[in-house]
Amino acid sequence: MSTLKELVNKREFLTNGHRLCAGCGASIAVRQIMMGLAEDSEIVVGSATGCLEVSTTIYPYTAWKCSFIHNAFENSAATISGVEKAYTALKKKGKISKDIKFLAMGGDGGTYDIGFQSLSGAMERGHNMVYVCYDNQAYMNTGIQRSSATPHGADTTTSPAGKVIAGKKEYKKDLTACMIAHDIPYVAQASIHNWKDLVMKAQKAFTVNGPAFINVISPCPRGWRHDASLSIKMAKMAVETCFWPLYEVENGVYKINYIPVEKKPVNDWLKAQGRFAHLWREDNTHIIDEIQKQLDKKWEMLLRLNSKEEIK
Repeated sequence: MSTLKELVNKREFLTNGHRLCAGCGASIAVRQIMMGLAEDSEIVVGSATGCLEVSTTIYPYTAWKCSFIHNAFENSAATISGVEKAYTALKKKGKISKDIKFLAMGGDGGTYDIGFQSLSGAMERGHNMVYVCYDNQAYMNTGIQRSSATPHGADTTTSPAGKVIAGKKEYKKDLTACMIAHDIPYVAQASIHNWKDLVMKAQKAFTVNGPAFINVISPCPRGWRHDASLSIKMAKMAVETCFWPLYEVENGVYKINYIPVEKKPVNDWLKAQGRFAHLWREDNTHIIDEIQKQLDKKWEMLLRLNSKEEIK
């Protein structure tokens, strides 16, 4: 694992001057993921249409200092898997000698929902590539519509909190578990607040032989309705409440990377976000209890799967 001083002096693949919002978790996630590359690495990056793509590739400009492909909303994984397969064929023919890494990215809309079939296919076929989801928990780029990554009870433009419903009725899809079910070499869940953990997971993902998947919680100040300066705190609170556990699965072996000394109640995290403000109305407080109960159940299940290795 590189030191912080070594990491900040590494080559940058995403420049400053992009147009992502202040406090956007996606740009932080991308920088930390790219720090997981070896210094001399070459990489091809593909990104589904979404916040990251539209804000970093505004024609005729680009914030990317590497090969970059803009994909449609639904096919980031398919595009990069095709590029990886073309590279493999050319390398066998001796037309390419250098080693190149392949990275596909998407937000939760382009990963949990619209791009799920593409992602599943790429993982099942076993392409030597990394897929990263920056999970900001709604379709933020097009107006904060609910996605299957949106938490239960969240207020969005398509699950509006009011007299009819108290925010999103369904629970968040466990996409990390879906990827584990594909029996791929490496799957991880990470947070932008813990740079050491995320960079370490990126290093592992880029070095495994076969597909790897990393799901990164990426707070969105506009959609979550918190101050832009609090994004790192929001990500950390999600981990401390075990809403977003940090863990990895290497070749089927589970390892929890962080267990809070004192697990915080989920209402600490919910209360800090405007999208859950309606849950504190007297007729909605039961939803907080439901969320906590579901969260506790999932956490206990994960603890039972843990390999019992030393946890830092």
